Amino acid sequence: MDAKQLLILQHSLGLDQYGRGEPYRNHFVTGEGSKDHADCMALVDLGLMTVRSGSALSGGDDIFRVTNAGRAAVAANSPEPPKITRSQQRYLDYLEADCCMSFGEWLKWKTRVAAAAREARYV
Repeated sequence: MDAKQLLILQHSLGLDQYGRGEPYRNHFVTGEGSKDHADCMALVDLGLMTVRSGSALSGGDDIFRVTNAGRAAVAANSPEPPKITRSQQRYLDYLEADCCMSFGEWLKWKTRVAAAAREARYV
């Protein structure tokens, strides 16, 4: 399996390029003559995907699904995500909070919460 085929498997499952995320789908639709069809057929030959002939729902294109072996291959072959700095992690935490504050306001709020927690330990 090459890097492009790994990306196809990851995309089919709804994962990022590092294999992270919760799989929320399991399909890849492409037809003969497209740039991805040959790679998908190679993945079928490897037992990492299955293929079903297209229907009106898929516009006549083939529908590919990832097998359990394909899921295992994604887990085994996905690269490690890059290391991030504390600052980058803090910003990702802010995005995850999905709050109505600006980043600066959120940082001040987090500082106040941390200070209150420290004070509570000493009381």
